[in-house]
Amino acid sequence: MTDTATRIAEALERMAPPPPEVPDLDAADAFVWQVAPDRLRPVENVARVDLSLLLGIERARDTLLANTRQFARGYGANNALLWGARGMGKSSLVKAVHAEVAAEHPLKIVELAREDLASVGRLLDLLRAAPGRRFVLFCDDLSFGGDDQHYKSLKAVLDGGVAGRPENVLFYATSNRRHLMPRDMIENERATAIQPGEAVEEKVSLSDRFGLWLGFHPCDQDAYLAMIRGYCDAWGIGIDDADLRAQAIEWQATRGSRSGRVAWQFFTDLAGRRGVPV
Repeated sequence: MTDTATRIAEALERMAPPPPEVPDLDAADAFVWQVAPDRLRPVENVARVDLSLLLGIERARDTLLANTRQFARGYGANNALLWGARGMGKSSLVKAVHAEVAAEHPLKIVELAREDLASVGRLLDLLRAAPGRRFVLFCDDLSFGGDDQHYKSLKAVLDGGVAGRPENVLFYATSNRRHLMPRDMIENERATAIQPGEAVEEKVSLSDRFGLWLGFHPCDQDAYLAMIRGYCDAWGIGIDDADLRAQAIEWQATRGSRSGRVAWQFFTDLAGRRGVPV
């Protein structure tokens, strides 16, 4: 009997995931959480733009910046959901705000992929065990499908569970959907559930756990042109307003949309044609 128990214990030990590597938190200000095996991979060069170049989203910028500064100083701060139109700078704002605040106060950012939400408990344990450090946990393009159970894991990050969210961790997420799930899925829950209200409430209430909702909306033509002008000035590309306007509007028409992402794509093409590295 003892031999059997020993073999079972050894088998379970082999099946258990190895403990996460102890991260060198001085290696970088930004990390990516990776699983199998669990580890924090440092990112030395973060793909981001300067905060001053993010135009047309001033209200969201100021709100998120103030919230992040409060957290970095050890004061109360809210988890934030940045939702709305695609390509309007939601993820760029998170990274730019982190860079701005990290230059003033010690602050790390950890990117968590949506498909790794099931491992978030292990990540929180790792971050909780880093006293004196403060982390922004960032999940980009967050959304859930009909039979997706990842949203239950996310509740532990926000305010659910016995342990709750670690005091030194703040959670920021971006999504195209305010309630993190498609409207037709919400309507389907209402139509098919035995208790429609309860079925919808369980999933919709997840977005209510974010203290800050920051909405991003499609930009108008003036804002679109101002974004491109800001990029041109920052990189020293001289072009008169009439020529810039004509080229930028033609680019926008070929794309069939107008956003911060489209503005950057046009500028990248313009810079390439002018021989300016970006």
